Amino acid sequence: MRPTPIPRGAACLAALLLASPALAEAPFPAKDEAPREASTSALAQVRVVTAALVPVAEQVVLTGDVQAKFLSNIAFRVSGKIQERLVEVGEHVTADQVLARLEPQEQQVNVDTAQAALASAEALLTQAKVSFERQQSLMRSGYTTRTAYDQAEQTLRTTQASVESAKAALGNAREQFSYTELKTGVAGIITARNAEAGQVVQSGQTVFTLAQDGPRDAVFIVSETLLAEPPEGKTVEIILLSDPRVRTTGTVREISPAVDPSSGGVRVKIGLAKVPPEMSLGATVAGLGRFRAKPSVSLPWSALFRWQDKPAVWVLDPGRGTVAPKTVAIERYAGSAIVLADGIAPGERVVVAGIQLLRPGQKVAVVGGDAP
Repeated sequence: MRPTPIPRGAACLAALLLASPALAEAPFPAKDEAPREASTSALAQVRVVTAALVPVAEQVVLTGDVQAKFLSNIAFRVSGKIQERLVEVGEHVTADQVLARLEPQEQQVNVDTAQAALASAEALLTQAKVSFERQQSLMRSGYTTRTAYDQAEQTLRTTQASVESAKAALGNAREQFSYTELKTGVAGIITARNAEAGQVVQSGQTVFTLAQDGPRDAVFIVSETLLAEPPEGKTVEIILLSDPRVRTTGTVREISPAVDPSSGGVRVKIGLAKVPPEMSLGATVAGLGRFRAKPSVSLPWSALFRWQDKPAVWVLDPGRGTVAPKTVAIERYAGSAIVLADGIAPGERVVVAGIQLLRPGQKVAVVGGDAP
């Protein structure tokens, strides 16, 4: 049998081991064994803050719009067919401006009838006056009876009352005729139209909706949970969204007693103390309200991370110099900070910078203003 040939490199290695027994006895290092100097890594540098109870006032920002304090439903006082409509939605009208007209034929007939009745009553009154004066003259001469005199006097009084009644009826007919022209009686802006020319409307049926000039409200839809806690003050700051430089203040004027079914919130009206010209009817505004301050633990956003599907922060153990995760309960978010409801006690030191590569039990080096 021929011996198996040994590669040249292997033969050299075998000869070297046989020549150096000490080297042959020395084991090779394991693959996962690292040099002693590499087992100790540099400490992670973090920045921490000491948790403390500070007074925190919650600020609520809501979006609403400017509405008129008084809205009026404008309607005809008599029934009829609309002859013409003279204004459009969004148009500003004066108190004595005609908005629409009814066809006046029916009311004109009533006026003519009342005038004829008045003319008839006045003719009877003239005849009664002549008869009474004749009876009065005969009564002084003794050529008539007392009964005839009294009857003439009674007829005169009856015809006088008939004339007064006819005058009242004529005045009423003329007033009804004037109702064929629709006027507001107050100045304002037309916000809705519910009828057109040619439409038959009944007395009292809304034809226009008018937002009266004068006071204005900022109207907001507020969650009912916000109304459970009293605000810090009665004043609310109102800001025009299209131009934040335009601002004014207002006070809560009305809170709806029922929840709005369409939005699920409560309608709150803020009466504006002063209405800038830029805050026109329907302008979108923001309302800033503040609640009473209460002591809470507030931390920067940078301290927050997720641990076991819950919000958490890294807490420093000053004695050991290590960090550990701790879950927290967030009450609310306030700008660039978070307000905690539970989880961190005053005096605990929380990592706010350098949390990206931390692990439980890791030793860290504190740098920055809160370093020991």
